[in-house]
Amino acid sequence: MHQAKSQAFINGLKARHRSGILVAMFAATLAGLFFLEPIPQSTAYHGFADTRSWLGIPNFGDVVSNLPFAVFGGFGLFFVLGQAGRRIFDHFADRQPYIFFFIGVGLVSAGSAYYHWAPDNARLFWDRLPMTVAFMALFSAFIVDRIDQRIGVRWLLPMLVGAGIASVFYWDWSESVGRGDLRFYLLVQFYPIVALPLICWLFPKGRYTSGRHLAWLIAWYAAAKLLEVFDPQVFAILGNTVSGHSLKHLASAAAICVVVRMLSVSGAVPD
Repeated sequence: MHQAKSQAFINGLKARHRSGILVAMFAATLAGLFFLEPIPQSTAYHGFADTRSWLGIPNFGDVVSNLPFAVFGGFGLFFVLGQAGRRIFDHFADRQPYIFFFIGVGLVSAGSAYYHWAPDNARLFWDRLPMTVAFMALFSAFIVDRIDQRIGVRWLLPMLVGAGIASVFYWDWSESVGRGDLRFYLLVQFYPIVALPLICWLFPKGRYTSGRHLAWLIAWYAAAKLLEVFDPQVFAILGNTVSGHSLKHLASAAAICVVVRMLSVSGAVPD
């Protein structure tokens, strides 16, 4: 009953009104950032639990656990550009957000491994840069699929990816002048988690994206963040065998598999 009323309410709104809700939400969130004090990067962030070296590789667990990003990023790119992609996607434009997404994921493997080899702010830049490309490309994919393909691909995809990259450059610059500020990077990382469920509710018809798979994406992302926060506790619970941060990489990689699965069954799974 409640779901039927909710659906009736959405159906009663014109597309421009639904888009207006999203624009107003983003504008309010962005404006709210300016009421917050700048957020510097804590140097304690670089103190990971598992610092063991093996085979000449420092911080072996945190470095090597990035390998799945390269594997799944490469597979995803092959999937989208290959025969499966030609079968799934109606137009090449529909593929473009996913091309950026899987390229970003693949580059996360190199950037994160480089950072964890010798963690510091300078190397963290290369860890975060490809992550923002992946975040914003996936955000764009839902917009392209559910709201407007032409505007989504031609305007929002480059704008969002560019904004993600700019947020990392801004953070890096702010650290270099002694006024570290993570606010815009955090916006890029967390805003899609809030906005995507709303997009799926306001625009329920998706050809390639699924609310069910989005729920799994958010669940894996939440698990990854918890493993990151409780890095030393997980390391201790598991008898100093594998750290929470290493498992965070694996949980994040599992989310990549969800995206591939979502595309492989697109059009066959109800939202």
